[in-house]
Amino acid sequence: MRAPDFWRTDNGIARLLEPAGLIYAAVTARRIARTVPYKAAKPVICVGNLTAGGTGKTPVATFIAARLKDQGRTPGILLRGYGGSLKGPVKVDAHSHTADEVGDEALLHARICPTWIGGERARTAPHAIQAGADVLVMDDGHQHPGLAKDLSLVVVNGRLGFGNGRIIPAGPLREPVTTGLARADAVVLMGEDSHGLAPRLAEWLPVLRARLAPGPEWQTLRGQRVVGFAGIGDPEKFFNALVEAGAQVVGFHPFSDHAGYGPADIQPLLDQAYNAEALPVTTAKDAVRLDPDQRQQVNVLTVTAGWEDVSALDALLDKALLRGG
Repeated sequence: MRAPDFWRTDNGIARLLEPAGLIYAAVTARRIARTVPYKAAKPVICVGNLTAGGTGKTPVATFIAARLKDQGRTPGILLRGYGGSLKGPVKVDAHSHTADEVGDEALLHARICPTWIGGERARTAPHAIQAGADVLVMDDGHQHPGLAKDLSLVVVNGRLGFGNGRIIPAGPLREPVTTGLARADAVVLMGEDSHGLAPRLAEWLPVLRARLAPGPEWQTLRGQRVVGFAGIGDPEKFFNALVEAGAQVVGFHPFSDHAGYGPADIQPLLDQAYNAEALPVTTAKDAVRLDPDQRQQVNVLTVTAGWEDVSALDALLDKALLRGG
C-alpha cells in the first residue's frame, strides 16, 4: 500500500479513524505483553521501526549484516518475507527464488549473506543457527515479541518523522511512540531531521544519525534526462534523491510499497523514456520485482546506509554480541 496523504497531518479523516487506531494499538500491546519470547542460542539484533514503511530499515539491516561479516562473524538475516507466497521457514536463494515467492527485501539481503524468511521468527532462528549463523539480524520485527532481542534499533525517517502521530489506520504509527521506544536500545535517525526529533529522542535513548548514501552509479546521472519509478514506502525520497544527484527528471511514477509489477505496468514507462530520450531508472528493491526482460532495460540505482559516527553503532553491536553469548 501507499501511505495516504492524510497520515502526514492532523485532519478530519484521521480523527474519524482514531478509535480504530486505538483498538489496533491495544491489540498490539496485548500480544506483546502475553508473549513469552524465545531466547535463541546466538545474539539477535533487531532493526525495526514504529511506522508503516519508508524509514530505511532494510539498508540499515543490510549494512549491519555486512559489517558483522567484515568483522569475521557469520550473520544470518531473518525477516517475514512480506509480499512472498512461501510461508517458511525457508532459506532464500537469490538465484532461484523470486520476489513473488520470498519478497523483494529477502532477495536483496540474500545477495549479502544467508537469509531466512518465516512469519514466526522464533521458529526460523534455529534453522539459521543450525546452518551456521553465529548472530541473527532481524529486518523488521520490533512489534513481534516471539524472539528475544539482544539489541533493538528503531529506525526513523527524519523527513517524515511520525506523521500525524496517530495509530494505523488513522496515521502511520504501528504503536504509540513512547511504548515503542521503551523496548528499544537506540534510535537510528535517517536523513535530514526536518521535525527536530533528535533532541527529543535523545531524552529517551541514544540517537545515531545516518543517511541513505548513493551507490557509484548515481554519479552518471548529472545532467541526464531520466524517467524514474519506485514502489517503496516513501517514493518521494527516491524522487528527491534523483534531483539531488543532478538528474533532469522528465517523468516520475510512484507505486505502492512492494508493488507486484506486471509487464503492462512497466512498458509504458519504458516507452515514455524512449520517446523522451531519457534513462528509465528505479531502485534495487524495485528491480528484483521486474520481469527479467524489462529489468535489463532499466538502470538500477543502489543505496547503502552512511553513518555520521559508525563507531557508535559498533559499540552497540559489541555489547549485543557479548550479551547474547
